[in-house]
Amino acid sequence: MRHLIVIDDEPAICNSLEFALEEQYTVYTFTDPLEGLSLLARLEVPIVLLDLKIGDYDGMEILQEIKRISPHTVVIIMTAYGSIPSSVDAMRKGAFYYVTKPLMMDELELLLLKAEEFYHLQSKVQWLSDELDKMTNRCGLIGTSTVMQQVLSLIDKVKDIDSSVLITGESGTGKELVARALHYQGRRQRKRFQAVNCAAIPDNLLESELFGYEKGAFTGANQSKPGQFVLADGGTIFLDEIGEMDLSVQSKLLRVIQERTVVPLGGTEEKPVDVRIIAATNRDLLKEVKANRFREDLYYRLNVIPINLPTLRERKGDIPLLVQYFLQKIGEELGKPIDGISQEALQVLENYSFPGNVRELQNIVERAIALTASSVIQVRDLPPELQGKPSLSSHQLIPVYVGETLEEVERKVIMHNLSACKGNRRRTAQVIGIGERTLRDKLKKYQDE
Repeated sequence: MRHLIVIDDEPAICNSLEFALEEQYTVYTFTDPLEGLSLLARLEVPIVLLDLKIGDYDGMEILQEIKRISPHTVVIIMTAYGSIPSSVDAMRKGAFYYVTKPLMMDELELLLLKAEEFYHLQSKVQWLSDELDKMTNRCGLIGTSTVMQQVLSLIDKVKDIDSSVLITGESGTGKELVARALHYQGRRQRKRFQAVNCAAIPDNLLESELFGYEKGAFTGANQSKPGQFVLADGGTIFLDEIGEMDLSVQSKLLRVIQERTVVPLGGTEEKPVDVRIIAATNRDLLKEVKANRFREDLYYRLNVIPINLPTLRERKGDIPLLVQYFLQKIGEELGKPIDGISQEALQVLENYSFPGNVRELQNIVERAIALTASSVIQVRDLPPELQGKPSLSSHQLIPVYVGETLEEVERKVIMHNLSACKGNRRRTAQVIGIGERTLRDKLKKYQDE
C-alpha cells in the first residue's frame, strides 16, 4: 500500500486524516515534525501533508528539509484561511498545492490523486534522465531496446578499425548519428569528420566537391580548392545518400578507395589520403546494382561492415527515452524548459507508426514544445492527425482531368506535395517516393519550360 505522512500539531486532525485515508494509504502521523523527517529519511514516501503552523516549528523550514531529504516527495500544505499568502509562498519554494482548514475530504482525495500522478511523472522523468546521462557519449544515439543495443555493440566493436562501413535504413532512422558515433568514439576522433550529402549536390559539382580542383580547371575556378577527401585526411568522410551518386562519379570514387589517392579536377598529381569511408543509403543497393544504377565492385568495397538501422516501429520501447531526450535538448535550445509529458500524450506517441522515424518524432516534440502553454506536454499539443482529428493537408485532393498528359499529372503531384511540405525538398521526395536528385531535376525542368 502507498505511504503517506501527516505532520500537524493537532492530534485530532492527525487521527481524523488517518481514519479517512487508511483504506487508500499506509498513513503515518506526527505532531513532532522531527520524527516525521526521521521516517522520511528511511522510507520512500510519495506524499506529505504538512501544516504550516506546527507549535514552535516553522512549517516553511520543515518544507525545505523535506525537499532536501526527498526531492521528489510531493508536499501538500494544510493552512488556515489567514495563512494563505504563506501557502502560496510555500508553493513557490517547492510545495505542490495547499488545502484550507477545515479540510473537505472530497477535495483532498482528488488532490491526492493529482499529487500521486505528479510523483510518478517525476520518478519517470528522473529515470529517463539517468538513462540519458549514461548515453551522453553516443552522439545522440538513444535506445535500450534489443535492436538498438545490437547496433551500439557493433559500433563499439568496429569504431577503431579502418574498414569501410555501409549504413542502411529508412530516412530518419539516424544514419548520420551512427557515422558520427563511429568517428568520435574511435581513434580518428581528433581529426576531421566531413559529411557530404550526395543527393543534395548536382552531378556536375559532386566530383569537384569530393576530389577538389586546381586553378583554371573550369570557368570560374579562380583558385585551387581542396576536396572533402583531402580535408578529411586522417579522419572520416561520410557519404550520405550514396545511392544517388552518378555512375561516372562512382567510378572515380572506386579508384580513390583502391589507390588511396586523389587527383583534383584539372590536376595531374596524385595526393595520398588516409581516410575512413562511411557511406549511408535508404535504398536497396543490391537492387540498384541489378538495375545497373550502382557499380557492383563499388558496392562490395563499401559494404565491408554493414550496419542496418531499425525503424522506430521496430523499437517502440525506446520512444519514452527519445521523447525525454528531445524534451531536454529542444527545451534548452528554445529557452522553454518542459517538465515532462502526460501519460496520455505518451500513449498516443507509442501507438503511432512514425513513417518518418526518429526525425519525425523529433519534429513532433519540437512542435509540441513551441505550441504548449503548459510545462507538461498534453495530447492537445500533438499534431491533429495523431489526436484522431483530420489534417487538412493529409486529405487534400489533387484534380486530374481526362486528356491531361502523364507529365502534366506528375507536375501537379510534385508541386502540390512541395507546397504541402512547405518547400522542403527532402520531405517532398520522401512523401512521393523519389530521390532528391530526381526531384531537383524535375523541378528544374518545370522551371525551364
